[in-house]
Amino acid sequence: MTQGFIGNLTIFVLALLVGFEVISKVPATLHTPLMSGANSIHGVVLVGVVILSSFVDGPFGYVLTFVAAAFGAANVVGGYAVTDRMLQMFRRRPVPAAPAKAVEGETA
Repeated sequence: MTQGFIGNLTIFVLALLVGFEVISKVPATLHTPLMSGANSIHGVVLVGVVILSSFVDGPFGYVLTFVAAAFGAANVVGGYAVTDRMLQMFRRRPVPAAPAKAVEGETA
């Protein structure tokens, strides 16, 4: 194993632990807005996939690039869907029109 791999693995594990610790402290009322915003930021992941796809060589790299793009796109779409659904809760509901009163002597 190379020194660079061990360093990258250490940073990855520390990021996982810090991320878990931060997210576990978020109250339930703020979880949906936080996660919808975080998911929509995954558009940066898609930009990274596009850049990395120019360096890919071989079938294994193509498969990994496709999987990364699919997961990133699903996360972006899910983030926007959750945000839209959340924002619909704050919209005013349309008031139904009152039924017209029947005039005496008139038939429908």
